[in-house]
Amino acid sequence: MTPATSSSGRAFRRAYGPIFFLGFNAIAVQVVASGASRYWLAPLLLAAIAASFLAERIAPYEAVWNRSRGDVARDVLHAVVNETVTLAAVASIPMLTDLAPWPQVWPTAWPLGLQLALAIVVADAGITFTHFASHKVEPLWRLHAVHHSVTRMIGFNGLMKHPIHQALETAVGATALVLVGLPLDVGALLGFAVTVQLLLQHSNVDMRIGLLASIWGVAPVHRHHHRSSVAEGDVNFGLFTTIWDRVLGTCAPDRPPPRDGQIGIAGRSNYPIDYGAQLLEPFRSWPRPESREAGHRAA
Repeated sequence: MTPATSSSGRAFRRAYGPIFFLGFNAIAVQVVASGASRYWLAPLLLAAIAASFLAERIAPYEAVWNRSRGDVARDVLHAVVNETVTLAAVASIPMLTDLAPWPQVWPTAWPLGLQLALAIVVADAGITFTHFASHKVEPLWRLHAVHHSVTRMIGFNGLMKHPIHQALETAVGATALVLVGLPLDVGALLGFAVTVQLLLQHSNVDMRIGLLASIWGVAPVHRHHHRSSVAEGDVNFGLFTTIWDRVLGTCAPDRPPPRDGQIGIAGRSNYPIDYGAQLLEPFRSWPRPESREAGHRAA
């Protein structure tokens, strides 16, 4: 009996997602609530990334996805740049909230954990609708295609996005929050929670989440979104939840999951892997397909 099929392996696959999400976010909330420097969230995030890599080796969904395809350095660069974009966005919160011409109504008297939960729900709406638009509007798709060019799904490449698209998603997701007076501490926790969720959403862990698949957008749900076929892949756009996918009519939590060789961008097997080339690719001339199925990936 292998570790993945033993009773402890099955328990790990069921418990991993909730414990990872709730555990790291609870520690982050405690760190901020204690008055410690928000910079302590950085080593905590590195611990989450390390835990993600370890879990993918304990119970992989696709063992082959744990092997590099010449994409490690690229993924590291994407992560560093995009987390810097997030950090800059968080740092700008006090200045932006001061610009709002109306009283700030954020419920600052709530416990910090509840404030984070509210911020997640609000940000999830803006990010989900931006994501949906990025599959329908050509200029946005070209930027978003960088993320869909992956041919293996691991938690770390959830952080792989074109920095312009990352900035756009961040701006849309946070605008409503900033306008009502989102505190800096909650903004920092939200940025941390988004990264933790991305690690889970793209994880190569063979998670078993049961009924949570109807509401929570982690890997067993999100893998459908990375199918290379547009017809099958334009589903499950939500970052944290499937709530807005139900509004959009794009919720599909229970389709057969894709395996190795079934994710990527349809018709773009030659999509560049190098980081610099990926930054330029949205602005290059693409072959004009006869249909979106032939030239977009479908996410």
